[in-house]
Amino acid sequence: MKIAVLAGDGIGPEVTAEAVKVLRAAVGDALPLELIDAPIGGAALEAHGDPLPAHTLQLAREADAILFGSAGIPDDEKLPYEKRPGASLLRLRKELDLFANFRPAFLFPELVDASTLKREVVEGLDLMILRELSSDLYFGEPRGFTVDASGARIGYNTMRYSEPEVERIAHAAFRAARERRRKVCSVDKANVLETMQLWRDVVTRVAREYPDVAVTHLFVDAAAMQLMRDPKQFDVIVTGNCFGDILSDAAAMLTGSIGMLPSASLAANGKGLYEPVHGSAPDIAGRDIANPLAAILSASMMLRLSFRRADLADRIEKAVRRALAEGYRTGDILQPGMKRVGTREMGDAVVRALQKSS
Repeated sequence: MKIAVLAGDGIGPEVTAEAVKVLRAAVGDALPLELIDAPIGGAALEAHGDPLPAHTLQLAREADAILFGSAGIPDDEKLPYEKRPGASLLRLRKELDLFANFRPAFLFPELVDASTLKREVVEGLDLMILRELSSDLYFGEPRGFTVDASGARIGYNTMRYSEPEVERIAHAAFRAARERRRKVCSVDKANVLETMQLWRDVVTRVAREYPDVAVTHLFVDAAAMQLMRDPKQFDVIVTGNCFGDILSDAAAMLTGSIGMLPSASLAANGKGLYEPVHGSAPDIAGRDIANPLAAILSASMMLRLSFRRADLADRIEKAVRRALAEGYRTGDILQPGMKRVGTREMGDAVVRALQKSS
């Protein structure tokens, strides 16, 4: 197992260190592990003049999987696009064609009261948001700035999808639903956007190949409302890059904290990048208070999806639940009567739980 470890910026190095610690403890002698660190984001820009240096990209290409922390620094957006640390992840996704982003929103029973929503709304929550990751507004051309006749600046981006791009993410959604509860909800804005009219047409056509899976369609505004009103109605939500970014972060609050959400970004050839969805959070970086559980659960997803070791993935997920059951909480999921711990201590608690189960 050759794993590229790209810890990145902000809290990325802190939470990635705990994920690596738990990964080593879970795997033990069951699999040979080769973990290779490489810079990305702000650290890479400072050291190499490029937030995605050639040697980092080459390592990512050669590795069996990528464990990613976060990328982005304050005032990132003031830099040219090719120099932005935050854009290094977008470039990596594009270079490796990581088009399918799986973002599970699962509520551990121990955290049912950590959510800001009522217990009856979120208890038993288990849904998957599948976000198309390599097209849409984030990559569409033309993009940039111009100036109108009055001298006012104009910014513009292009929302675009091709039929093949929608087809492959739709197939991924229906295949995922077959492994779950056989329901797909496709989210678009087909009432006002031609791009999304194409999206709905293609998803509807692909759905005919999966008669055993129920398909529904929602406009993104209605989907956002339903996600807060009745999230347990959903099984697999499939949507575009921009809408998926927004909806999956909103779904984080169903689980108690964005610090609980792992993700997997997969290419057609099975290459996977695994990362917590929370970003770099520079305001809390270096303070040993970030929640490492999303990063740890991302490592679990890596074992399950890239290395087909569901047994080891299950061990990590059970250890996380045991640590939560024992009352360990970082500040973002702290509840009355629980033990507040830092990033490293939460990682240690998961390792101890692993050792107890071995």
